[in-house]
Amino acid sequence: MQIDPKTGKDKYRTEPVPEGKPIPVEPGSVKVTKNAKTCTMSIECKTIVDNLASLNKEKVELVPEDGIIMPATEVTFYEGESVFNLLQRETKRNKIHMEFSNTPIYNSAYIEGINNLYEFDCGELSGWMYKVNGWFPNYGCSRYVIKEGDIIEWIYTCDLGRDIGGGLNEQ
Repeated sequence: MQIDPKTGKDKYRTEPVPEGKPIPVEPGSVKVTKNAKTCTMSIECKTIVDNLASLNKEKVELVPEDGIIMPATEVTFYEGESVFNLLQRETKRNKIHMEFSNTPIYNSAYIEGINNLYEFDCGELSGWMYKVNGWFPNYGCSRYVIKEGDIIEWIYTCDLGRDIGGGLNEQ
């Protein structure tokens, strides 16, 4: 991946990655092997439980009482797979609805909805974010290659990440 030495950004305008964090890859440029490994993945929307008054009324029945859509679960992935690859497989395997769109400007998938809970369903600043090992990557989930033992969390935010510790300048 080429980084502009003046801005520190790649051609997708990704903000510089903090030191010690994995740099994004080009989707499809990493070879996926048959080498099986494990990581932990979860999906939750606890912020919606705390903000039910802001949720579209027809969506209330979709929100689990405790906000847990998929508890932290050890899952298998294959070396070279991205966070997006894993989300696709695990939501399908667990019969959890998931919808995404490809965003060419960022060369990554954008997660629109999980469990029929979509961006903007709980206010104009709401939607899905992902966190790996306590860090909210500043690039799309298709560009993050999973490593053995990673802890991947999909979390619904009602306030652009500020309510879950993932807002800008909060990491």
